[in-house]
Amino acid sequence: MSNLRQPTVLVLASGRGERFLASGGTTHKLQANLCGKTVLQRTLEAVQLSGLPWHLEDAGHPTMGDSIATAVRATRDANGWMILPADLPMITPQTLLHIAGVVVDADVAVPMYQGQRGHPVRFSVACGEALAALQGVAGAAAVASTFRKTLLPVDDAGCVMDIDTVEDLKRAAALFSARR
Repeated sequence: MSNLRQPTVLVLASGRGERFLASGGTTHKLQANLCGKTVLQRTLEAVQLSGLPWHLEDAGHPTMGDSIATAVRATRDANGWMILPADLPMITPQTLLHIAGVVVDADVAVPMYQGQRGHPVRFSVACGEALAALQGVAGAAAVASTFRKTLLPVDDAGCVMDIDTVEDLKRAAALFSARR
């Protein structure tokens, strides 16, 4: 029965958001207003609507690697992990379910939208020890390069639309309005 369990979505919300502030933002990017809700609320809403198990890592770790490692250690019993930066509020629940459910012959599945690598990247249980030992700014790139990887085409601009600047927020708002 355990192989029917879905991977856990790790929502990473520990970053400082310095580029957003430098671009003219007046608050942390995850607290910025995106059509009536914060960026973080929009991201969590998609995750919750997917019905997948999830974990929010928002303890303010110094680097992406530390954040991932802490989140993986907190979810040791997961059936794999999907690493989702919290600044991707336009990801759809359907895309999350697709990435979680697609059968691949690899330990790492990287979503691709129109030639761009996106998120969340899915890691199998075999990657757990390596993910739990991460440190530093490179995030999970070293783990992804060590294990067998597959590229997974998706039809969702939300998997590549992160909010790093005020202009990114405006583009996300336009997409949100177009989807309504």
